Amino acid sequence: MIYELRIYECLPNRLPALLKRFGDHTLKLWDKHGIRQAGFFTTAVGESSNRLTYFVAWESLAERETKWKAFVTDPEWHKVRDDSERDGPILANISSQFLTPTAFSSVQ
Repeated sequence: MIYELRIYECLPNRLPALLKRFGDHTLKLWDKHGIRQAGFFTTAVGESSNRLTYFVAWESLAERETKWKAFVTDPEWHKVRDDSERDGPILANISSQFLTPTAFSSVQ
């Protein structure tokens, strides 16, 4: 297993729109494409309260490439994204890292 850590930095006052998009639409599309989330977090204490941090679990980078491509090219995703940004863009920046659990990690 590998885990993808994704951090979305929202524009000011746009985090609620991102959370709504994930909660109402994105996760259903992920289910459709077989994408497994491993946790979502907002920042309670830290450098930014406009941030959504989450993990996606993958069997391999090849699985990630296939399933993520299917998701981001899905016309339904494009409609959801465009509808959620009618009032303006949501994201200022996206960062992504791929993490491999250590032998002693409670998550494998």
